[in-house]
Amino acid sequence: MWYSKESSSFSPQEELLELHKKANRITIGIPAEMDEWEYRTPLTPQAVHILTTQGVSVYKEKNAGKKAKYSDLEYSEAGARICSSKEEVFQCDILVKIGCISESEVALLHERQVVLSSVSLQQFSKDVLLDMTRKKITALGYEFVHDEHYNYPILRSMNELVGSLSIIVAAECLSNVEYGKGVLLGGETGVSPTEVVILGANTAGEFAARAALGFGASVKIFDSSIQRLMAIQQTLSQRLFTSTYHETVFRKALLSADVVIGATQLESDDRFIVSDELVQSMKAGTVVVDVCMNQGGCFETSRPTNLGNPLFVKHNVIHYCVPNITSKTARTASIALSNILLPMIKSISEYGSFSLFLKQNYVARQGVYVFNGIVSNATVANYFGVGYKDIDLLSAAF
Repeated sequence: MWYSKESSSFSPQEELLELHKKANRITIGIPAEMDEWEYRTPLTPQAVHILTTQGVSVYKEKNAGKKAKYSDLEYSEAGARICSSKEEVFQCDILVKIGCISESEVALLHERQVVLSSVSLQQFSKDVLLDMTRKKITALGYEFVHDEHYNYPILRSMNELVGSLSIIVAAECLSNVEYGKGVLLGGETGVSPTEVVILGANTAGEFAARAALGFGASVKIFDSSIQRLMAIQQTLSQRLFTSTYHETVFRKALLSADVVIGATQLESDDRFIVSDELVQSMKAGTVVVDVCMNQGGCFETSRPTNLGNPLFVKHNVIHYCVPNITSKTARTASIALSNILLPMIKSISEYGSFSLFLKQNYVARQGVYVFNGIVSNATVANYFGVGYKDIDLLSAAF
């Protein structure tokens, strides 16, 4: 009950209940990726079906999802509209894609559009960023989405795949008789186990260690943090060699390694972990898998490759340096990403506005790197040398 201040008698009045406004109908666009070696798709037909049954209009460019083995027919039956042109898809309220916005794509963006994508700073352009600010775009980067405890749900999901894939790739390279050593990754009766060195006790490092131990390999893990090394030791529930980057110990491990997985998170003042000189000292035929190419790579000898031509040899060491390594298992990666994006897009639809959604969702808010044309992420701002404003202050002001 409530009392009317207008009534002189203060007699009881009928209570008025606040009603939520009916959500605006939003449109979601799924464009085909510009990178020919990007095979993943952000939303599966199953996710699209859930969205369309809740009133969300989904526009998908023709053949987007084909490389992840999802046909246009599957999307059409799920309720999506199949578009023959990229321009039609870019008219949607919210674009959902895998790779960062390219120079050709930014020209198609309309003012105050919302973009959900990854932000690979090595591939992203300052000119594109500035164009996004001029068009007052709001953009969310998958890499930046995290909660108050700095748990990164999208990054963790992808890094689980990255860790496992790095060992599968290493096994393929080692066993190849043309350019590899013709060696089985792991152990065999009467044969010494292969030695795998993992740089980084993070999620990718953990899953690389799990896979390598499953093969029967001898595993050594290096990290700059004793706490992370202790945590991974407890998580894996078995004794294995762990160490910080002690120069003598680190060098000895690399010289005897058959496989080196570069999965460490580079510090702000680091350019690489393993120098050119150290790579030269490794055994001929050693396999290096650098899964940190989006940061520039863990090895001084690393350079970006793609799934069409993933390998190169330098100093007799085989290098695999594909930035989007999870595209190798595009369908699994697409399902994993779609499972995380679907609840987010459903919530946006319920609020009817991305801005209203951000006000209520701390985790998604931390992923925004441009808000209404204002750069709102310190990492992006520092990388490109531009100013920025805190997203929490910006979202409160709009």
